[in-house]
Amino acid sequence: MTEKDLIRSLTANLHTDDTVMVGAGDDCAVLKFGNQELLFKTDAIVEGVHFDSNAAPDKIGHKALARALSDIAAMGGTPCHCLITMGTNPEIKIGYIEKVYEGLKKCAENHNVNIVGGETTTMANFTLSVSLLGTAEKAITRSGSIPGDAIFVTGELGGSITKHHLQFQPRVEQGQWLAKNFDIHAMIDLSDGLASDLRCLLTSEIGSEIHTNSLPVSKAARQLAQNNPSGKTPILAALTDGEDYELLFSLPSKFAVSLHDAWKKTFPELSLKCIGRITEEPGITLKDDKGRHSLNVYGYDHIQKP
Repeated sequence: MTEKDLIRSLTANLHTDDTVMVGAGDDCAVLKFGNQELLFKTDAIVEGVHFDSNAAPDKIGHKALARALSDIAAMGGTPCHCLITMGTNPEIKIGYIEKVYEGLKKCAENHNVNIVGGETTTMANFTLSVSLLGTAEKAITRSGSIPGDAIFVTGELGGSITKHHLQFQPRVEQGQWLAKNFDIHAMIDLSDGLASDLRCLLTSEIGSEIHTNSLPVSKAARQLAQNNPSGKTPILAALTDGEDYELLFSLPSKFAVSLHDAWKKTFPELSLKCIGRITEEPGITLKDDKGRHSLNVYGYDHIQKP
């Protein structure tokens, strides 16, 4: 059983009413709240899974909130209020926890998010769970791609384990800008890796073609491959490493050029690459100098062992 299999099983018969516009299975729940769309997200990081004991505590705090912010960004939303649940144990010193909260508070201030409370409990491994509220005029979901759409991704992919996963900047401003200025059909943030998260934008009736030569492979991924030639290739790292926290989205191909031009003027320091297209043929096809072949790898899965 994969993580997605488990989620489908657990959420198959959940009770919802007409205030639930988008329930389980997307980046955030979307709830009807008067004339607004309310975004609701929860996320957790655990020592030994999302960070190790050597990680700087302020960066741990930053990551805990930034992960949830990245999901708000993927729906083109504006974050506003959050609760923090902390699992700790007597071996963890108060000074360490205070530094974690410094990272949380700085990230919250940078994105105008109010930390309005939370909970503490005892856990063997230090854990932070964030519940985050946001708003959107019209939330962008993972569904909506149609054949012919161009597929874009922000930033660079792969090699996040070196440092990116602890200090990435959630693309909140970029997600809002995209939602306001372009007809984005579907969008997701890259947490589990392109090879897995791209599948969330597809259905059994549509697929995608990805041009590997267009993938924005990070310098970190290339350096890791150079230092370990028997490990992942840079392309495989870009597809499967995960924790990139970039935006992956589709939109009508007729807007591709105007999007690219406007992006360079608005966000000159952040790359944006067209990496492929949505196809009528189901599945994911990789196209490179050697031809076309099916993608048969996945990114990170919390349930299955690597």
